[in-house]
Amino acid sequence: MRLRDLSPMAAVVGNPEISILLHGAGADLRVMAERELFVVHYFDLEAASRSIFGQHESSLAAMLLRAFQVRLDKSLQRTDWTRRPLPPAMVAYAARDAEMTLALYYWLFEYFPWALNLHDSANLQTPVASWIEPFLRGISPVPPDVAIAEAIEQGVILSRQQVVNDCRNALTTLIYPMQRSRLLRLIADLALTQLTPDIEPLLQARTSDERAAAIRALIRLDAEHSKEKIYPLLQDPVHDVRKAASTALRSNVQKDITGPGLATPAKSADGSRSWTVGETGDAGGADDNDWKARLRSMMGEEPSRQPRTDPDQQ
Repeated sequence: MRLRDLSPMAAVVGNPEISILLHGAGADLRVMAERELFVVHYFDLEAASRSIFGQHESSLAAMLLRAFQVRLDKSLQRTDWTRRPLPPAMVAYAARDAEMTLALYYWLFEYFPWALNLHDSANLQTPVASWIEPFLRGISPVPPDVAIAEAIEQGVILSRQQVVNDCRNALTTLIYPMQRSRLLRLIADLALTQLTPDIEPLLQARTSDERAAAIRALIRLDAEHSKEKIYPLLQDPVHDVRKAASTALRSNVQKDITGPGLATPAKSADGSRSWTVGETGDAGGADDNDWKARLRSMMGEEPSRQPRTDPDQQ
């Protein structure tokens, strides 16, 4: 294949009425974007398969074996596909992959239409609070506590209750499983124990990613009463969920989840954490409550009042 000008394809992949089928969309979308091809509407069949059967059963080879008892040759998967021209063997390999991806789509459409519907890329556009969105996309440049502090300074967040409400609303409205899983991790990072009752029903979610993410979030939130609801998931049909349940129930989860050198919100008696909005002079001292001081500390501009010994790195 000697074709270098891919611009004729732009009208196809840029048409929202045309569904592009991908298996492992992340890498494919990046490669296509590098060539000025921006996919508007797609289905990620790998993500849909993962939601049904788990991460270790979602590869194209595993799914074709499950659906059609076909063994797919993946020997050229890690070959340099940027070379030109592609040799005939690689062209045949790519054509076979495309053919089988389409066959897998029809199989999923017949037997698991709900999974395809959830992984429609249109569901990625669900609006959420502006400070939450970077975490759903996996592109936040700062940890959650710092993002909260910045949002407070900008007036985006006005109270601790707003943080809880924003996360609760997102948990209600988000559809795409990957985004919901990332939201659960954010809730655990912020130690929003108030949302434990909202998370517990997700232990029975239809997708395995959400069930596993709910387990991890509840254990990190130290929801002791949730353990009883996690035990049945030791018998979950999906390995990822069973592993998450087993690990969670055996682990002694640490409460300090932000890591060395990162700001930690104040902890209340009920286990929840809070952020100071427009208040100063708390008992913890100015440096502990002033987010700007914590940011300076994180960037290496620590006060000279005394040296600090960093804990051992994990």
